[in-house]
Amino acid sequence: MNMPDPQAFASAWMQSNPLAAMMQDAGLQIKPEAMEQLKNDYLRDFGALWQEFISGKAPAISDRRFNSAAWQGNPMSAFNAAAYLLNARFLNAMVETVEATPQQKQKIRFAVQQIIDAMSPANFLATNPEAQQKLIETKGESLTRGLANMLGDMGKGHISLSDESAFEVGRNLAMTEGTVVYENPLFQLIQYKPQTETVNQVPLLMVPPCINKFYILDLQPENSLVRYAVEQGNTVFLISWSNPDKSLAQTTWDDYVEEGVIKAIRVTQGITGEDKLNMFGFCVGGTLASTALAVLAARGEQVANSLTLLTTFLDFRDTGVLDVFVDEAQVAIREQQLKAGGLMPGRDLASTFSSLRPNDLVWNYVQSNYLKGNDPAAFDLLFWNSDSTNLPGPMFCWYLRNTYLENQLKTGKLVVAGEKVDLRKIEAPAFIYGSREDHIVPWPSAYDSLAILPGKTRFVLGASGHIAGVINSPVKNKRSYWINDGGKAKNAEAWLEGATEQKGSWWPEWAGFLNDHGGKKVKPKAKPGNATYTPIEPAPGRYVKVKAD
Repeated sequence: MNMPDPQAFASAWMQSNPLAAMMQDAGLQIKPEAMEQLKNDYLRDFGALWQEFISGKAPAISDRRFNSAAWQGNPMSAFNAAAYLLNARFLNAMVETVEATPQQKQKIRFAVQQIIDAMSPANFLATNPEAQQKLIETKGESLTRGLANMLGDMGKGHISLSDESAFEVGRNLAMTEGTVVYENPLFQLIQYKPQTETVNQVPLLMVPPCINKFYILDLQPENSLVRYAVEQGNTVFLISWSNPDKSLAQTTWDDYVEEGVIKAIRVTQGITGEDKLNMFGFCVGGTLASTALAVLAARGEQVANSLTLLTTFLDFRDTGVLDVFVDEAQVAIREQQLKAGGLMPGRDLASTFSSLRPNDLVWNYVQSNYLKGNDPAAFDLLFWNSDSTNLPGPMFCWYLRNTYLENQLKTGKLVVAGEKVDLRKIEAPAFIYGSREDHIVPWPSAYDSLAILPGKTRFVLGASGHIAGVINSPVKNKRSYWINDGGKAKNAEAWLEGATEQKGSWWPEWAGFLNDHGGKKVKPKAKPGNATYTPIEPAPGRYVKVKAD
């Protein structure tokens, strides 16, 4: 058997690698001297890897995708994994040598990483020894189950991340007791039943993101932020956004502010008799809530007794990896398609967010569900992640252009619902939360809200990501968070330098903030709603159960 020449192989791969072709198509250049150094490094490292292989020495592999005995104990599989990782390192290093603007380089980096993740040998039956081993052990049954899983997912239009038969909204998700007390085509308003002998006089109105279902805040009793807020003695109201269909295809950002958040404020005021509310917004829900408060401030009303913003952009200067999806050309295409009316499909939004973490949210399940024939485990958060929501085209296009692309929200120049939006006119103390590993709202961007809002502000930084960092119940006593009692710092990095780490959940910090701004303790009302806003149906209501087309 003639063994291949490793240097010839490496040289051929160098000349035909996908990044070089991508650069050529885009008219971009790679610095020649840097490329020559990379070439020499690659030839050296590949040669060393080849020598290890032919001498029978297993390469050292730390990547968790390849840490099982099936990979480490098979010389050819270990070599394939090591060679793949070497190629990945080279491609990523090659990106850094490209002569391009920072935004171009970020787009290239993202595209190359998508290619790298897709080409992992773990993703193919022919090169995945774990899947091959299971195929033999089950006498082919794993392959049959895997094909059935794949065909089932093709019918559903998405990869199953969780056992979707294990959950049902209203049965074992979104279980906090409450009543729908108002609805219009855009949302239902839920009033939750008090669970304490006395409650804070100032009610809490929660505005979740409209880009997905509200029950991320009310999963199961032990990790429900809604239930926790009720148990801390708050009268809680929450917006359950509708899942738009063609009847809402003309809906605008102004509508979400005026007929959504501001209407919910009016209903909450009417039911409780309180002019002031503790306002809460999560992600784009925080952007909507802040916009609504600024609109009301322009009309001479200060309705917020406090404002809580979780992983929220007000300043879109740094949108992290999402920036790769937003430039003038891409926004213009969306505007041409949707600005005059139509729907942004929930499945497209879900695919976009999955592409930000493809190994965790795509390829991991391709390997497990399809190659190995495993059934996904029951996991409430991943069930929610697959429960998509459409967005009205005009609203989506306005949001893309005025926030992500042009960062106009903080300027005070935008007109929403007939009023100039000046966030600096919101006269309320604020609790701002960011997640340290958030890839959707980078935590320094969440911190930037402190420079915009004029009231007394408190910033808390949690561990983990956009969702897992927020949904961190004290019951489980997991993770940690950071606080800095020194107040505002000149920037996020300076704040973190002076911060101290606390073990466990940040939720009690928020509960204390709400209590400080909750007014006096009063007896809760015996029944939900009032004569004007009568009960419609039990929580979680109909709207949250509607599936995206």
